[in-house]
Amino acid sequence: MGDPYDNAVAVSFWARVQTELLDRQRWRTRVELANAILEYIEGFYNRHRRHSALHYMSPIHFETTHPSNLVSSSPSP
Repeated sequence: MGDPYDNAVAVSFWARVQTELLDRQRWRTRVELANAILEYIEGFYNRHRRHSALHYMSPIHFETTHPSNLVSSSPSP
């Protein structure tokens, strides 16, 4: 049985995309829209937005000030 909060992160993310990107302009093609979403995710959302889990620092700032806290993404044995 699923937890009702499983989808909360995705809903929150897409609400931000809607407000900060999609509601601000129109695109002529789906390719332009897809590129705009990718640029938003890679360029701003992931690297510059402050995150509560990082004590309200951006990932870039957190990584430069806490290099020993970086976790390997490789699976553990």
